[in-house]
Amino acid sequence: MSVVVQQDPQLMEVNPPLVQGGKDLHDLTDQISTIVEAKVWETPLKYWITLAFTGSIVLLLGAMLTYLVSTGIGVWGNNRPVGWAWDITNFVFWIGIGHAGTLISAILFLFRQKWRTSINRSAEAMTLFAVMCAGIFPLFHTGRPWRAFYWLFPIPNTDLNLWQNFRSPLIWDVFAVSTYFTVSLLFWFTGLVPDLATLRDRATSKIRQVIFGILSLGWRGSARHWRHYEAAYLILAGLSTPLVLSVHSVVSFDFATSVIPGWHTTIFPPYFVAGAIFSGFACVMTLLIIARWTLNLHDLITIKHLENMNKIILVTGSVVGYAYATEFFIAWYSGNPYERFTFVNRAFGPYWWAYWTMVSCNVISPQFFWFKRLRRSIPVMFVLSLVVNVGMWFERFVIIVTSLHRDFLPSSWGYFRPTYVDICTFIGTIGLFLTLFLLFARFLPLIAMAEVKGVAAHEKHVFAEAGGHPKHA
Repeated sequence: MSVVVQQDPQLMEVNPPLVQGGKDLHDLTDQISTIVEAKVWETPLKYWITLAFTGSIVLLLGAMLTYLVSTGIGVWGNNRPVGWAWDITNFVFWIGIGHAGTLISAILFLFRQKWRTSINRSAEAMTLFAVMCAGIFPLFHTGRPWRAFYWLFPIPNTDLNLWQNFRSPLIWDVFAVSTYFTVSLLFWFTGLVPDLATLRDRATSKIRQVIFGILSLGWRGSARHWRHYEAAYLILAGLSTPLVLSVHSVVSFDFATSVIPGWHTTIFPPYFVAGAIFSGFACVMTLLIIARWTLNLHDLITIKHLENMNKIILVTGSVVGYAYATEFFIAWYSGNPYERFTFVNRAFGPYWWAYWTMVSCNVISPQFFWFKRLRRSIPVMFVLSLVVNVGMWFERFVIIVTSLHRDFLPSSWGYFRPTYVDICTFIGTIGLFLTLFLLFARFLPLIAMAEVKGVAAHEKHVFAEAGGHPKHA
C-alpha cells in the first residue's frame, strides 16, 4: 500500500523527496530505480556527453602512467631538496576528499541527522573513488611498484631477517588508509543491500535478476533481516567514526613527526582533519550539483540538503582559517629562527602566490555562506565548492613544497616546477574520479531508497500524531 505524505512546508525541509508533488513511496522507488533500469537510449544525452569527456581524461592518465613506468620518475619535477612534490600533494588532497563520505554516513547517522539520507550514498561512493585515486601516487612514487609495493605490508623476509620499519609514519599510512578503505567499502555495500534487493525484484531480464540477486545476499525484507541489517550498519558506523579522525591524523604524522621547520608541529592532526572535512564536503557539493543536473534529481537532492552542507563548509573553513593564524603565532612565539623564516617565506617568498591563493580560497570564499541568499544559490555554491577544492589543493602544495625548497643551508635551496607529466597525471586522476562516480550514478542507486522512505514514514507518523498541525509536529 502506498503511503502518501501530506504537503507541509516544515516537513518539506526535513524530508522533501516524498513531499514535493505529493509523491508516495512507490514514486520514489520508481524515480531512483528508473535511472538504473533505463536503456542506453533512455539515459539523458548530457550524461553521455559528460561521461565521454571524463573517460577521455582517464585515457590521459593511462598514457602518463605508462610513460612514467617505462621511463622512470625522473619525468616528474621532483628534485633536491623538493623530494616530495605534486605526487604527495595529490595523495594528501585525495585522502582529504574521501573524508566527507564517512562523516556524512557514519557520524551524522549516529547523531540521527535525517537530512543525510538523500546524500549519504553518493558521499560514500565518493570516499571509495577518492581513496583509489590517492593510492596511485605513493604507489608510483616508489619508482618500480611491481618490485616495491609489497614492502609496505608486514611480510617477513626469512632469508635476510628483514622487516618493515614500524616506527615510520609511512607504514602507518598504509595500515590506516587500507583499513579506512575496507571499512568504508563494507559500510557502503551494507547500505546498498536493501536497494539491490528492490532492483532484483523489479528486474525484467534474467541477467539482472542473477546479478542483483547475488549482490543482495538473499535479502527478503523480513523483520529478522532488518534487525540484523540495522545492527550491522550501526556497528560499521561506530567503527567508521574514529577512522574519520584517525586516518588524516596519521597522514599528518608523515610531516609532524619530522624535524623540518613548518612540519614539526602538534596542530597538524586536528588541522588536517578539519581541512579534510572542509574539502570533502566541497567535493560532495560539486558532485551532487552535477548529478542533480545530469540525472534530473532536483526533487531528491534539494536546496535544503545543499544549504546544510554549506553551513558545514562555513564552519570547517573558519576552523582552517584559525589553524593558519595559529601556525603563524606559534612560529613567532617559539623563538625558533628557522620556524619563523619558514612561515615568512611562505607568505612573502618565491611561492607567495600559492600561499595567498590558499588563504583567499579557504578563508575568504566560505564567508559568503553567512548570507542565506548566497547559501541557497546553486551557481554560487557550485563556484565556491570548486574554489574551496582549489584552495585545499594549494594548502597541501604550500605545506609540502615551501617547507622543503629552502633548507637550513642556503646552498641547498631550490625551486620546484611541475612537468607536463605531473600536471597531466593529476588531471587524469580527476577524470578517473568523475568517471567512476558517473558510472556509479548510472548503474547503482544514487539515493538510499530504504533510508529515505524510512525517514518519510516516520515524519508522516509524527505529523499525524500532532493532529496535522505543523507547529505541533
